[in-house]
Amino acid sequence: MSEPAKPGILDRLRTRYGWLDHAIRANDWFDECQGNFFAAGLTYYTIFALFPLLMVGFSAAGFLLFQHPEMLDAIDKKVRHSVPGVLGQQMLDLMNSAIQARTSVGVIGLAVAVWVGLSWMGNLRVALTELWRQSDGSKGFLRTKVSDFGAMVSSFVAIFATLALSALAGAAPMARLLRLIGVHDVPILDVVLRAASLLVSFLLSWLVFGWMIARLPRYPVNFRTSVRAALVAAVGFELFKLFATFYLRSVLRSPAGATFGPVLGLMVFANVTARLLLYATAWAATSDGHPLDDHDEPPPAAEPEVVVNVPQLPPGDLLRARQLAMAVLVGAVGALSLSWLTRRERVD
Repeated sequence: MSEPAKPGILDRLRTRYGWLDHAIRANDWFDECQGNFFAAGLTYYTIFALFPLLMVGFSAAGFLLFQHPEMLDAIDKKVRHSVPGVLGQQMLDLMNSAIQARTSVGVIGLAVAVWVGLSWMGNLRVALTELWRQSDGSKGFLRTKVSDFGAMVSSFVAIFATLALSALAGAAPMARLLRLIGVHDVPILDVVLRAASLLVSFLLSWLVFGWMIARLPRYPVNFRTSVRAALVAAVGFELFKLFATFYLRSVLRSPAGATFGPVLGLMVFANVTARLLLYATAWAATSDGHPLDDHDEPPPAAEPEVVVNVPQLPPGDLLRARQLAMAVLVGAVGALSLSWLTRRERVD
């Protein structure tokens, strides 16, 4: 009799460390729900959305320069001094054309940005819904788009508010604020401010990830479970930001890196952020050892049950009914046979 196979090293580690078992289960669930496919789609729509946003930015800059001609003159002198010759004149002509077409550029850019943003939000909600194994939850094209538009606006407000608070809580703004109140040249102050800036950034990222995991699926899910899973995404996001900072510093030193580095870095940033969000959702969905499904989906409407009451006959009545039916059948056969014989005799 052969002995049972001993568990491998990974199986023993999974049995010993619950967090490792959870991480592997979340990764398996991420792959099963096609998380890589959804992350690639979100990366595409994120990069695609930059072009209409740039158009809106150019339009806003055009309105600003049109209202402040002194700024336009200063930029004109700066460009002519920095880029003399034909190239500088072409840059100025392009800037003047953008200012003249600021209204049309802004309207077209805003319309395209809304369309791309709705596509981005729709794909994100589909991905999160799939990872939670919810039903689609769509209630018609128009109502779904209105719901996606509300989710898109609230997400952008949360993201921009997070970025603004993170920028205000940075080390440089806090240092300037301390100088204004008369605090100068404290040796340990710089370290304290940088640590506080990282802590605030981490907390804001944690909050945004938790809100997106819990409220962006078609049906809201358990917020406590989502916040615990968002901690994984927030830690990974902050570590990736530190890595991206060193990456950009090393890449931007060469001309080729300065040309292609930001674009590649932006694509990687969008893809990694999407993967972190979806993986954290898979972590939340497998938090109890199996995919959760705690949304408040209304139960299906109950169909009316049609009940047909068939009267039951006693055994004696049932026997008499069978004898009566047999007698009627024999009588009908006999009558048909007699009628047929009578017609035959008349013919003969």
